Amino acid sequence: MTRFRPCIDLHAGQVKQIVGGTLDADRPTTLQTNFVSHHPPAHFAQLYRDNSLTGAHVIMLGSGPENQAAAREAVGAWPDGLQVGGGIKDNNAQSWIEAGASKVIVTSYLFEGGTFDQKKLDAVLAALGGDKERLVIDLSCRRVATPTPTPRWAVAINKWQTLTDMYLSAETIAQLAPYCSEFLVHAADVEGLQRGIDEELVAKLAEWCGAVGIPVTYAGGARHVEDLALVEKLSGGKVDLTIGSALDCFGGSGAKMDECIAWNTQKDKEGKP
Repeated sequence: MTRFRPCIDLHAGQVKQIVGGTLDADRPTTLQTNFVSHHPPAHFAQLYRDNSLTGAHVIMLGSGPENQAAAREAVGAWPDGLQVGGGIKDNNAQSWIEAGASKVIVTSYLFEGGTFDQKKLDAVLAALGGDKERLVIDLSCRRVATPTPTPRWAVAINKWQTLTDMYLSAETIAQLAPYCSEFLVHAADVEGLQRGIDEELVAKLAEWCGAVGIPVTYAGGARHVEDLALVEKLSGGKVDLTIGSALDCFGGSGAKMDECIAWNTQKDKEGKP
């Protein structure tokens, strides 16, 4: 069954909601920010903890001590309750687990130069003692033009600005699934825009991840709580959904956190024998 997965996006040490496609270190003036919270990261971590919103991810959008301190504050407020991503490599993955992260999320490190490197994935997993339950692979992506109507999505790194040589497919998911406990996929083209989810991508993720029995969370474009029902319908309940900018706690007007909590509570009841 589809569940709501919350997030804490960090930029320059603050909790923000950003239009993902505008994150470009070479052109900082293009950055479009939807919301900047006056609450610290620990506030949201405690909110999620109090309401048993498991599987939340903390993403550091950009390197630097401010973001790292903010992320450590968040995981410190809910030890073993939050996943952490952004700049994760083999040399720091275990330190984030020790700091309190339930799992680490790795993306760009696996694709330095735009090419997937299996050795780097092996190194991250080895740094975690071979425990794939502690590892999430982020396959955030962008649509790419094709000569046919069939859509294709290329994995995007470096704040979603660089396309890699890896495309999302049944083969890709099957290749990577043995090395992680779940996938996280941001649809960068619609991230933060609140104009609707990428329905074709959600359906494909359900097909591909369902075939190998691995959980996947989709993020990008969600506008209201009804999108949870839409994702459940499209995916047969095999894909979870993150709602960010549309949430009232992040300055949005389309979805209320209380509604998302109620959705998960209802799903918990349905799942009980």
